[in-house]
Amino acid sequence: MKRILLIALLLAAIFAPAMAQEVITEIEVRGNQNIDRDLILSVVPFKLGDFLVPDQVGLTIKNLYQLGVFDDVALDAEERSHGIALIIRVTEFPVVADISIKGNRKLKDDKIEEITGLRVGSYWSPYFQAEIVRKVSEEYAGKGYHNAEIEFEVAEQPDLQVAVTLRVEEGEKIKLRQIRFHGNHQVSARKLRGRMKTKQASLLRSGKFEDEVFEQDLQAIIDYYNREGFVDARVISHDVQVLEGRNMQIDIYLEEGEQYRFGEVRVLGNARFTEEAITEFFRFKDDELFDMEKFNKQLYDVNSMYYEEGYIYARFDHVLEKRGDHIDILLTVEENTRARIHKIHFEGNRRTREKILRRQIIIHPGDYFRQSLVMKSQQNIYNLGFFEPDLYPDIQPINANGDVDLVIHVNDKTSGSANGGIGYNTQDSFVGQFSISQNNLFGSAMRAGLSWEFGGSTNNFEFDFNNPYFLDSNISSGFSVFHTKKEWDSYNYQVLSTGGSVRAGRSVHFLNYAKFILGYSYSAKKYEIQNSNDDASDYITELDGLKWQHNSSAYLTFSRDSRDNVFYPTAGSQFTIYQEIAGGILGGDFDYYKVIGEMRWFIKTFWKLVLRTKVRYSYVTAYGRSDLVPPEERFYLGGTGVEGVRGYPDHSIGPDDGGHRAVIMSSEYAFPIAGDQIIGLLFFDTGDSYDDLTEFNFWKMKKGAGLGLRVRSPFGLIGFDYAHNFDANQWEPHFQFGTTF
Repeated sequence: MKRILLIALLLAAIFAPAMAQEVITEIEVRGNQNIDRDLILSVVPFKLGDFLVPDQVGLTIKNLYQLGVFDDVALDAEERSHGIALIIRVTEFPVVADISIKGNRKLKDDKIEEITGLRVGSYWSPYFQAEIVRKVSEEYAGKGYHNAEIEFEVAEQPDLQVAVTLRVEEGEKIKLRQIRFHGNHQVSARKLRGRMKTKQASLLRSGKFEDEVFEQDLQAIIDYYNREGFVDARVISHDVQVLEGRNMQIDIYLEEGEQYRFGEVRVLGNARFTEEAITEFFRFKDDELFDMEKFNKQLYDVNSMYYEEGYIYARFDHVLEKRGDHIDILLTVEENTRARIHKIHFEGNRRTREKILRRQIIIHPGDYFRQSLVMKSQQNIYNLGFFEPDLYPDIQPINANGDVDLVIHVNDKTSGSANGGIGYNTQDSFVGQFSISQNNLFGSAMRAGLSWEFGGSTNNFEFDFNNPYFLDSNISSGFSVFHTKKEWDSYNYQVLSTGGSVRAGRSVHFLNYAKFILGYSYSAKKYEIQNSNDDASDYITELDGLKWQHNSSAYLTFSRDSRDNVFYPTAGSQFTIYQEIAGGILGGDFDYYKVIGEMRWFIKTFWKLVLRTKVRYSYVTAYGRSDLVPPEERFYLGGTGVEGVRGYPDHSIGPDDGGHRAVIMSSEYAFPIAGDQIIGLLFFDTGDSYDDLTEFNFWKMKKGAGLGLRVRSPFGLIGFDYAHNFDANQWEPHFQFGTTF
């Protein structure tokens, strides 16, 4: 830079007489061989007709050097008949025409080229050469080769080109043999080494040394001291030595200071919360060692309390006052202005209408800012299933009163899909399915889908439509039509069914996360015995002789869902109770009453591991004109699905012709592998189906356990479970679309 300024001053002195009177009438570029003239002129601030200004001379030279392709740059001015010709003289760096790398065994050629940017066509400069040495040396050091030497042979070629040979002398791999501590009088070296990721070489450890990791280790040592009451601990210095041969030794010099315990907490400047409410966060045992990490966590909780009440500008200063072997804390609060929400904006919703997003917001303009309501609103939007996981809120102060605009950034993802596939279950062997669906029709959160499921004993068609905001109200509406054929090979009959249903629902304003759904379903059914030579139950024989029968039913569902994330819940619960009545005043040929109750809990344990528990009870009974419940309305446990007990084949648990009661209890321990997109789990299922309550025996319930995987794909949730059947002492695989839990 000094050279550039000196040249600029000299040129200014040379050109001074001409600058006052002459203008630039010509601009010439000389000396360029590989660099296009237009590229050079693009960074030159002078144009034809400009005066030659001294400041612009220095800027021109600086801009040309910053291109990184010139070894030398100079400007001259020549008088012409009608003005000045500006002459730009450049000397280019040579271009790399050939690369040869020799002596490298631990790093491949393409790896060296990748980390250095060395390519045919690169410009070869002293700076580039020094950068290559630095980057290659660091890469070798990361692999334990701290004595690696890098040299170059640069052979000039015609047309300002060079052939570069990079020679590597890797040397011996260096192993860290010893880490020694000095000044650690109260904490053993063994404990300090245990806090470090850098480890001494041993039978199971390589002894690799990396500068970046070691710097983190030094901070980890101080953090450990701070957690043990040594608030003044510091690393005085450290010495990394490569000894003779292949060994390395590290010496770390420490100053521990005194060990302190928690004392008293005093608060100044608080008005919104009492001192008692604030100091409630600072709970210590008698003579508990001062833990800086614990204190910072407690201070963060105080900050969160203020933030939740809208004091987003609050500041907290603390002073640690030493009193003997105790530390008293003086916390000074500067509350500042309480923020209100001014406006709420959305960015990134290219498909979804803004009114759909606003329905998910539970904080409104004019409200004081509350962090919990903002985060819940964000979660409500994500639970729609229309956006990628990277949505986030942004708070923008707008005036001196502290008011803020809330901007929620979302990123649309594909909400429609057309897919097909093949699966496997124990009853039908291989089955196939095709479906086309749109979960955000017209950007209004309406859902429509057409599906076809086929296989050895199944042939199902269904069209379903749902509008969660009928006429822009809080009432949901929907309908479905279907035609199904289901073969029950184990019972020697099949059922043909054609029909449809309509439904409407709304949320319960006095109970958060709760809603009612009322529906009506009508279908025509035909029961057919498959093989007249085989035995069939008397009831199936009777139904087979009646040909088409009709089923008319109404149902009511009450549900409450407080899960924090519908795709991978870590907290909250789900409660559902479903009641259906068929026949009676509704008409039809079957009279029965059904009720299903289900409860699920989600509890985060540690890290991101979640315990999920489910209890499900089902009951159905005939009444009125009917003595028996239709066979397909009874309960057949086993396999996957809502009535699944993994480890057992589908429909294998309970009476042969289905049970009138069923109990299922299931627990899963789920852990994320890739966010909420890929989830692994361990599970335990138990359940049974029976006809009468007196038959229930908890100790004889069927039990299965195993492990599984869930993958959220563009085609929906795909799962695989491998479960152990405790009764048969065998393993059973389960493939599935959708969730079992």
